[in-house]
Amino acid sequence: MNNQVSKKVLVASLVGSSIEWFDYFLYGTIAGLVFNQLFFPNEDPAIGLILSYATFALSFFIRPLGGIIFSHIGDKIGRKKTLVLTLSLMGIATAGMGLLPTYETIGIWAPILLITLRLIQGIGLGGEWGGALLLAYEYAPAGKRGLFGSIPQMGVTIGLLLGTLVMSLMTLMPNDLFLSWGWRIPFLLSAILVVFGLWVRKGIDETPEFKQVKEKGEVAKVPLFETLRTHWKEVFIAIGGKVVETAPFYIFGTFIVSFATNNLGFQSTKALNAVTIATIITTILIPIMGSLSDKFGRKRLYVIGTVFMILYAFPYFWILELRTNVALTVATIIGLGIIWSPITAVLGTMFSEIFKSNVRYTGVSLGYQIGAAVAGGTAPLIATALLTTFNNSYVPVAIYIMFTAFISLISVMFVREKKQQVTSTSEQIKL
Repeated sequence: MNNQVSKKVLVASLVGSSIEWFDYFLYGTIAGLVFNQLFFPNEDPAIGLILSYATFALSFFIRPLGGIIFSHIGDKIGRKKTLVLTLSLMGIATAGMGLLPTYETIGIWAPILLITLRLIQGIGLGGEWGGALLLAYEYAPAGKRGLFGSIPQMGVTIGLLLGTLVMSLMTLMPNDLFLSWGWRIPFLLSAILVVFGLWVRKGIDETPEFKQVKEKGEVAKVPLFETLRTHWKEVFIAIGGKVVETAPFYIFGTFIVSFATNNLGFQSTKALNAVTIATIITTILIPIMGSLSDKFGRKRLYVIGTVFMILYAFPYFWILELRTNVALTVATIIGLGIIWSPITAVLGTMFSEIFKSNVRYTGVSLGYQIGAAVAGGTAPLIATALLTTFNNSYVPVAIYIMFTAFISLISVMFVREKKQQVTSTSEQIKL
């Protein structure tokens, strides 16, 4: 594969992934600032916030269904066609949110329609991640799969970066205008980004490994059944491995916005700015960590990041309690910008290497999306509930972060480092 094709594949993988996550994170950010007031009004602000985050969590539980649906298509028909479908679905749902009337206008139908569109988002994203990952991973030259597999992960942080940047600008508006119509602008603009993403992906051919699977007649009849029959152990490892990558991420990147605003007395713009700076740093570090994993191993970098996550859980809140803008920024940079980067950088490649190529889309999607459902979408909800239950004490939240890291640390202990690149369906990492 020449350099031109490599660059084209990486751009297609990164652009589409970034747009999907931008759409997805818009909801997470706005949930704590707008939706709790306009779609879930309640006399108790804490209850309204919890209801808003509950809908944020709900979409995570639908993501495994999206993963099953689209990974079936991806392992049967191909990665490329699946990615066009997932990006289109996400674009329609996100633009629709920007057009929704509020609770004051149509009553109970407002949250019902909002939840419906959020579920559609979840289904689309459930199939997107695995396809974007495999597009890069299966095109990667020998010795660079760690680097290539990390590029789609940059889409997560770039999506968050775009979302927080846009929301930082929007929150500079007078509050009444922002609540009236300002929050709708990012949702509507996403339609333009989706069209651009589809155009970029149009010129990409199917991955070499999937072509090889088809040529050899090794396409699984029912990828889900084949995965559960032959790779059930790997699925559980992937689920556990995902926990520390997703729960702390939503603490550092989403929950912190409402926590800093409601509990520490910061303006929402300051919290969003801290997340933005940290996201820029981790976006830069992700490909560096991915490249390092090609030299030192995926598991080694993952374990280092996870151990530091355990050690940082309490210091994170100690720094925040200083209640200065500098402290808020530093705490977020250390957690989201530095400690989280090696974990997320190697995650996709490590998952890809434990599944055969004829069920790889299904395997990585199941592990990733079930792990995200169990630990990711619930993270802001659990953290908010813990604060409410324990009189705004951060201690239970810190313990929660440590608990998620221990789960993942135990899970990846069953993974042995891959010494050679996966080149066919007959090659698989030993567990």
